[in-house]
Amino acid sequence: MTGILYVVATPIGNLEDITFRAVRVLKEADLIACEDTRQTRKLLDHYSIDKPAVSYHEHNEQERARELAGRLAAGARIALVSDSGMPLVSDPGYRLVREAIAAGVKVEPVPGPSALVTALAASGLPTDAFHFAGFLPAKTGQRRKALEALRDEEATLIFYEGPHRVLETLAAVEEVLGERPVVVARELTKIHEEFLRGTAGEIRARLAERPSIKGEITLLVGRAEAPPADDSPIEEAVADCIRQGMSRMDAIKSVARRRGLPKREVYRQV
Repeated sequence: MTGILYVVATPIGNLEDITFRAVRVLKEADLIACEDTRQTRKLLDHYSIDKPAVSYHEHNEQERARELAGRLAAGARIALVSDSGMPLVSDPGYRLVREAIAAGVKVEPVPGPSALVTALAASGLPTDAFHFAGFLPAKTGQRRKALEALRDEEATLIFYEGPHRVLETLAAVEEVLGERPVVVARELTKIHEEFLRGTAGEIRARLAERPSIKGEITLLVGRAEAPPADDSPIEEAVADCIRQGMSRMDAIKSVARRRGLPKREVYRQV
């Protein structure tokens, strides 16, 4: 008889933000797989949960996933948790879930807190469509390229960021995405919870005045404005893009994207 893998959401700050079901599942599990056993132990002790815990993080994920999948196949009930929020969302866990599915083990999600949804709900930015992109690359060129790829996204953009790099990221957002509404949500659900609203440049200036920047950060950027309707002939639209400095192929791609046409159709007409 195979076991069950529970994917359990845990608080992102305030320890009261956990469901009754999550507490019950953690108490009934045979083993708890944690991103950091020391961090999870604080939560377990708070709710008097005395269960064995094992580390499961990015550095041992591949080996540990096989080990835990074997225990699941043998009938163990294992709860997977991250340091905060829902496991697998910019956190380890993907390999274990895949191993469990391949072994025919039931994977049961136990939903709960998520920093990206919490920040979005209180941001004041549109919530009907959003694009979560996790952490942006650390290197300047790669970060800029990632932002450029999202420039035409007609949805609220959401990123996770560390306090040591948030000023660089805000500078990149201002440079690549321009004067859009931006929200920095810091230390969500904790004592020093804070929402900073404005443009990327304005928020960056406010943060730069502080002696230090601390806490986990969720960065939200307003959606791209839909371009005005363009009824000009496709050949003229492509030529206009080229005059603005685009290469011929980039101009074709841009016109195709704006008009909702296949790239090959625009290419054929020009």
